Parts: sequence; C-alpha cells; structure tokens
Amino acid sequence: MSLPFAFHAQTSDGLSFQDGQLTVILNTESELYQKVYVRHEPDNEESLVEMKPCGKLGRLNQWSATIPVNPDKSLTHYVFKMLSDSAQHWLDARGVHNRIPPREYHFKYDALYQPPEWVNEQVFYQIFPDRFCNGNPDISVKTNEYSFRGGKRNVIAKQWGEPVSSHNSHGSLEFYGGDLAGVRSKLDYLEQLGITTVYLNPIFTSLSNHKYDTTDYFNVDPHLGTNEEFAQLCAEIHQRGMKVVLDAVFNHTSAEHPWFDRFNHYGNGAYCSEKSPYRNYYLFDPNNHYACWKGVENLPVLNFLNEEVRDYIYQAKDSVIKHWLRPPYSIDGWRFDVIHMLGEGSGAINNAYYVKQFRDSVKQENQQAYVLGEHFFEATQWLQGDQEDGAMNYYGFAHPVRAWLTGKDIAYDPISISAEEFVEWIVEAQAKVPWLNQLAQLNQLDSHDTMRWATLVNGEDALIEIGLVLLMTMVGTPCIYYGTEVNLQGGLDPDNRRCFPWEEIQNSQQIERFKKLVAMRRNHLALQQGALQILYAQDGCIAYARVHGEEAILVVINASDVPQPISIPIWKLGVESGKVICSKSGNEMNVTSGNLSVEVGSKGYFWGSIKNA
Repeated sequence: MSLPFAFHAQTSDGLSFQDGQLTVILNTESELYQKVYVRHEPDNEESLVEMKPCGKLGRLNQWSATIPVNPDKSLTHYVFKMLSDSAQHWLDARGVHNRIPPREYHFKYDALYQPPEWVNEQVFYQIFPDRFCNGNPDISVKTNEYSFRGGKRNVIAKQWGEPVSSHNSHGSLEFYGGDLAGVRSKLDYLEQLGITTVYLNPIFTSLSNHKYDTTDYFNVDPHLGTNEEFAQLCAEIHQRGMKVVLDAVFNHTSAEHPWFDRFNHYGNGAYCSEKSPYRNYYLFDPNNHYACWKGVENLPVLNFLNEEVRDYIYQAKDSVIKHWLRPPYSIDGWRFDVIHMLGEGSGAINNAYYVKQFRDSVKQENQQAYVLGEHFFEATQWLQGDQEDGAMNYYGFAHPVRAWLTGKDIAYDPISISAEEFVEWIVEAQAKVPWLNQLAQLNQLDSHDTMRWATLVNGEDALIEIGLVLLMTMVGTPCIYYGTEVNLQGGLDPDNRRCFPWEEIQNSQQIERFKKLVAMRRNHLALQQGALQILYAQDGCIAYARVHGEEAILVVINASDVPQPISIPIWKLGVESGKVICSKSGNEMNVTSGNLSVEVGSKGYFWGSIKNA
C-alpha cells in the first residue's frame, strides 16, 4: 500500500535550536491533513504540540512548531503525528507509517554532545604505513633483525610489491619498508587527490607489521621513524590545512610488552611472576591462563579495573590519549580499535562507562578532536552522543553496499537484496542515530580488515565506480583505503595490505576519475551536510537527493544489467519545474509537472544539480 509523502529535514532547513527550544518544520502533501502534531516526551510522558501552517514549497504544505529540549538528558526525541478526516499517519526518521513508531526510530536532537564541526567536510585517506611508501630505506626492517614469540619466528624483509604471505605463513612478520618519511613525501600527491584527513593505522612501537600488538605507547616504532619525524609530519599536514587521525589500540597490548613480558626478556613481567607490579594490569586465573583478544595469545587484554592502567591510558594528565593530542603533535582525533570490547574483566563489563571516559579524556584536551570507534556491526548504542562522535560505518554503509552490489555479506557469504531493501537498510541504520552523528560516521568501501573493493567486484569497472559514487554522496564522511584510487587489488587480510603500486599513478584514468568524484564531494555543501531524500527505489535502481538550503544534488544509480527508464518525483523536493544539469555530460534534463523522466544505462549512474525554474 502506498503511503502519503511527508519529510522533515534534520538540517538547518528543517530544524533550529535556540535558548533551549527546538523549532521544527514538516513538509506534507498539499491539503491532505487537517491537523499535524509534533510529539515529544519532556518528562517521559507524551506531549503533543500542534503545528501551524508556515508556507508552501511547490505542492507541499509546510508546518512549524517549537518544543523545549529535554532538561534532564542530552537527547530529545520527537516524531510527527498527521491527521486526515479518516486516518492518521506518523513520520519518524525512516519515513511514513500508519501507526506510532518505536522510540528507537524517532528523530533525535542532542543539545549537549555533538561531533566536531570539521569532520563532515573531510575526505579521509587510510594508510597502512608499512605498505604505502618507503621514504627512508636506512630504517627499514632487515631479515632476521629480530624475532617474535620468544625467538621462534624471525622477521622477513621483502622487496616492494612482492606478494603478501598469509597469516598462517609469515603474514605479520614480513616488512616492505613503508614509513613516515614515505607518507610525508606523498603529501603533495594526497593533496592533489583532494584528500583532507590522513588516518594512519598504528604507528607505535611494535614487533609486527600491523602494529596492533603495542610494546610502547609513547614512541613511534623506530622502523617507521621517530617522534620528532612524526611531529614534523603533523606540522606539515596541518600547514596544508589537513588533519591527522591516529589508531589507538588500548584493549590489549603485545604479550612482549614489558608489562606482560611473556618470554621473560625484562625479568619482572606479569606473566612471569605473580609478584610483578604489573600482574594486575592483566587478567589471570589461578593456573596462569590469561584473557586475550579473541583467543590470540599474543594479545593479552588490559584490566581497566586497575587504576594505574586507567591513569596510563586515559585518566592522568600525562596519559597516552592526551599526550598525542598536545603539541608538538596535536593530532586531530583517535580511531579506537575494538572499542566495544574493552572494560572490566574479559567480557567488556561496564564498557559504556569506559568509552565515555575515553571521550572525556579526548575532549578535555581538544573539544574539536574526533572520537571514532571501530565496530564491524551495529554501533547504535555507542552513537547517541555521549560516547563516540562516529563509528567506522561497516553496518550502515559497507554491509548494505556490498550486499546490494556484490551479493556478499561482511563474512563473504551469499546474500541477495533488492534496491528497495538496500534503501531500507541505509535509512534504518541512520534513523537510530542523531543527525550530526550520522554525518560523522566514517564510510568505507574497504579497509585493512576487509577484501579490497576492486577485488570484491571482480575488477568490474562499472561497479567500482558506482561504489565510489555511493561513498562520495551518501550521508557520512568518506574514507578511502590507500590504493583504491588505482583499483589496487587484494583478497582477505593480509592480502588486502599490498604495497602501493606507485608506477601505476602516471596517466591513470582511474586517478582522474577519482579526483573528479572527490572534487564533487568537496565542492557541494549538500553532499557534506545535506538531508537525504530517497526519491525512487525499484527494479535495481535508486534515486536520491542531498539537499541543503538552495542546493540540491540528485544521484541516480542503476545496478541492474539492463537500461531502466524511470520517473523521479522531484516534486518531493518542492520543485515543480526546472532542470537537472548532469555533471558528467553537462546535458540539461527538464523537470515537468514535478517529475524527471530519464533512462539510466545498465550498471550506470548520473548525478547532477537540480535548478528550480
């Protein structure tokens, strides 16, 4: 059954906050409703505030009302009740319904906790340091230079571009020589791509190439560079108007960290002696078995019930979190690895408390620093404002995109969803989160933990490009995994961590296409901050608009194998007549009687600016 149209923008087009009051605007189909209310819960009880007509937008009626924000909590929930002569409808953050929707999908405004203002303007670029660029061969790891696991496994130096071995072989032990000097040498390149934030996988002292097994949190790994070099890198990044975000691994350390000392290198580690001053930094049973991350013995879990651990990581004035946020580094944010797993004991007990403490520690040092959490699945509970600013948006972006376009889920099992189901997934995931946190979600097609996008789509150029279009135009902040701009291939971890093929950047058509898509994102405020309006989802096609003020960007994607003629209801944006100017061709398409009729080629797309007549 078709439901009437109604829409509320959570941007400045439809919401304003002043002196403890929220003013909200609702758009509905003309002459359909006699009364419209905004429902909120100022004292955990329903309050219905009648909305007043405040104008027209094309064939749409506009309604307005003002409500107070909740005085006892940071979040204010609200939803719209619309009454006709014979029926009622409700609008929540997913869309229109015949009955009152569950509270988790109500619109949410957070008056106290908001993400940094700069995040949604960015295009992030994720770098796995050992595989990006070798700028100083003198500090590169040499074969047999040191060993792992109590001398049982030696490190291996490999030539740039050689195949990556599996984890069952030498995956974490082989080094290619990428370093901070290499990153610094490529800042011109990143700036030319249009990148504005550099996100680095872990750089602190560690025995592995991935460095998620930290042995020293206060020093850059000497095979990547020095603290002074990192300070210089940060300074140059900031001089270019760019940002830098670091990866933080605080749930666990290496088993060869001096605190734990699994192989008795230092003489007084937690593993070797029950009398060690660090024994309670970790979690042991009477048989000297210890808690570790997902059963990996090399990654013992930290015990946050221990105050010295809390002081060291986040609580004290000179804690790790605060140290790197200060000059001479002044990093702009932290990406917290497996943040949902840390807590008391081995089971993430009291996790919300510790995530809040991490946030407070960051914000005490820099209110505009970004608090980003890693979550492979739904992160709603961490994204209500008082914990994380945003999450690595696997659940709300990467999962549905790969399901729709590749027929694979996050575990690479088969899945089949329609265009309609894709849209439902995207909208539902967003609806559970306050709007500004939606904008601060970090969207990725792939990462150091997943198969590369170009490999996942079997190198099919049309799908590679459609993925990038979704990345640059959907709600959330785009993040590019290094090498995506040259269609770098890579299977499951660690094959997805291949060396950057610098020889392929010359005269690369992929790079030029990539630059245009990044420029599209950066040049349009609507794509950074605009409301998302789904206009069409059927037969493998979707059409949506991002709208901010006078700017409206239309995106149309056909993921099917055949051309699709479609009619797009542009009237839902308040436009009855006008033009859509296609960005790729410059062609103009007419909007007539509120509709745009267009044919989209198989596995094709277009996007353009909507101009009202």
